[in-house]
Amino acid sequence: MDPTQAAFAARAKHAARATSALHRKQATAQAATRNVGAQVATRAMDLVGTPYRYGGTNPQNGLDCSGLVNYVYRDVHNVKLPRTSRELSQLKGPKVARGDLKAGDLVFFKTGQRSGIDHVAIYLGNDRFVHAPRSGESVRVDHLSKPYWTKRFASAKRVLQQPTTLAAETTSVADKPRTKRTRKS
Repeated sequence: MDPTQAAFAARAKHAARATSALHRKQATAQAATRNVGAQVATRAMDLVGTPYRYGGTNPQNGLDCSGLVNYVYRDVHNVKLPRTSRELSQLKGPKVARGDLKAGDLVFFKTGQRSGIDHVAIYLGNDRFVHAPRSGESVRVDHLSKPYWTKRFASAKRVLQQPTTLAAETTSVADKPRTKRTRKS
């Protein structure tokens, strides 16, 4: 092998290692996101049966829809979120297509009780979500494919990208400014 071929082979080997490391890092981040969402979904399921209470923010006194979301995210990941469903829907961060929903994502509805977004729930997976529906009822699980919810589905957001990091606050490597490297002589 001549020196040019050897140098090319060495660069190719280095590039393959770097690509492999990047793929491992991405897979780890994806697994962490799944775990974060699963933790949120599991905690939300623990609250099924909690009575609805307008303005309620804790399970001891009752929860409304945004109170449920706030309580779960604060309890599981110590993340403080906006208080109302409308404010939650305006969080920065990636919108999620209905077909790409993952456990822990927030789903927003327009039920017609007020103008705009007026209901929020936590997606569990397999077309199911947990929410605090209305006075006289309790936190329960419903299906997005039910005609009532399909008709009223407005949008969805992924609040957490990485463990305990708000999606709105995450930055990718591509977003960070490059620093100039200097060679030591």
